[in-house]
Amino acid sequence: MNRALRNAPLAAALLLALSACTPSTPAPSAAPADAATAATPAASAAVPAVDDAEAARMAEQVREATRHAWQGYMQYAKGHDDLKPVSAQPRDWYPVPLLMSPVDALDTLLLLGLDKEANEARELIVGQLSFDQDIEVQNFEVTIRLLGGLLSAYQMTHDERLLKLADDLGTRLSPVFDSPTGLPYTHVNLRTGKTRGKVSNPAETGTLLLEFGTLAKLTGKQAYYDKAKRALVETYKRRSKIGLVGLNIDVETGEWTNKDASIAGGIDSYYEYLLKCWKLFGDEDCKRMWEDSIGPINQYLADEVREGELWYGHADMDSGARTSTTYGALDAFMPGLLALGGDLDRARRLQESNLKMWRLHGIEPESLDYAAMEVRSPGYALRPEIVESAYYLHHYTGDARYRGMGKEFFDDFVKYTRTEHGFSALKDVRSKEKDDSMESFLFAETFKYYYLLFAPASALDFDGVVFNTEAHPLRRTW
Repeated sequence: MNRALRNAPLAAALLLALSACTPSTPAPSAAPADAATAATPAASAAVPAVDDAEAARMAEQVREATRHAWQGYMQYAKGHDDLKPVSAQPRDWYPVPLLMSPVDALDTLLLLGLDKEANEARELIVGQLSFDQDIEVQNFEVTIRLLGGLLSAYQMTHDERLLKLADDLGTRLSPVFDSPTGLPYTHVNLRTGKTRGKVSNPAETGTLLLEFGTLAKLTGKQAYYDKAKRALVETYKRRSKIGLVGLNIDVETGEWTNKDASIAGGIDSYYEYLLKCWKLFGDEDCKRMWEDSIGPINQYLADEVREGELWYGHADMDSGARTSTTYGALDAFMPGLLALGGDLDRARRLQESNLKMWRLHGIEPESLDYAAMEVRSPGYALRPEIVESAYYLHHYTGDARYRGMGKEFFDDFVKYTRTEHGFSALKDVRSKEKDDSMESFLFAETFKYYYLLFAPASALDFDGVVFNTEAHPLRRTW
């Protein structure tokens, strides 16, 4: 989801374009359309018209929004993890800050040609960030945000200090894999290596190979790749007879403790990495696991309501029986993944449902009941997934409709979340009450995908990178 700007320095636009291509094998073919997915969707709703000139103007607006949020961070939260954008106070995840926002933001700032801001972020990182801390961290979030961010920034800048930090972090996180099954524990102390958290989920066990695999390739330390791949494979091996995974799993016994299957949070990026790990590394095991999984997803989780609307709900992992008609902001990544996998029909239809979800209250809720079109979880955390899907669909189809969606999303985003010092999450999309939170993924993902949606395709060599789930672009240079 990154785009270049007409006035962004050429170097920024070309930094990623020098990458080697991903495996040349064609994308996995889409699963055969069943009766439900073959139905004709309702007529598409109108979206704003966006031509190239308007797209360039929107890209510039995204750059200015990114600069505004970064300046707020630097003024009121410099050296900390996040800015609280309403109270203008810093927020840290742990007793010692790990510079979540600077690390998550650096590749976006580089890509957008915000050189001054990128230099500020890099100097903070190399000058202050140390992982030799007696603190317990969540492996998944630290991997996708910090390890992924350091790796992509290293590939864009060739600053060896960033790779050294990534290698140190990878070493300190590695004890999580030392469980009886190879499935990782959820938390680890960065100094002592002590682990805890034996009940995990497929997203946390299976969303590690892009980062650890890239680290392995760049450092020559194969153990990183092998441990993360084993975790992914062990998750896959525990799928049900009908091919679904559940929500919670005990990493010591390998037994499921919650058998709710979906594409929602806790599972979402497991499926994403099955496909993307094949794309980035050419790993045929990942390709096979993806192809084994997408059919059951479409058979048991896809759901059609009303006049051909396509959604993805929840089901029992063993029986496939529908358990709820819940879908939300995190699920909205699925059109992008379907497009990446070659299934543009389902991707287009599901993105129309994303648009309907957004329009219900002028901004998307964390979750809703799509059968009743009623909000279930009313917050809005500044999430990127709906824009990510618009970006993927625009890339693969060239259809200006997806830029039109992006303009509507961005205009609403600015209208309801902008503050004097940044952009604030919402407590309730119905009342638009602000939540005084601005997580680092706003920089890593939301701004990046908005920018890439509107900027020219030359802003990023899409086919030469694979985005991790935090939107850090990783290049196949090995």
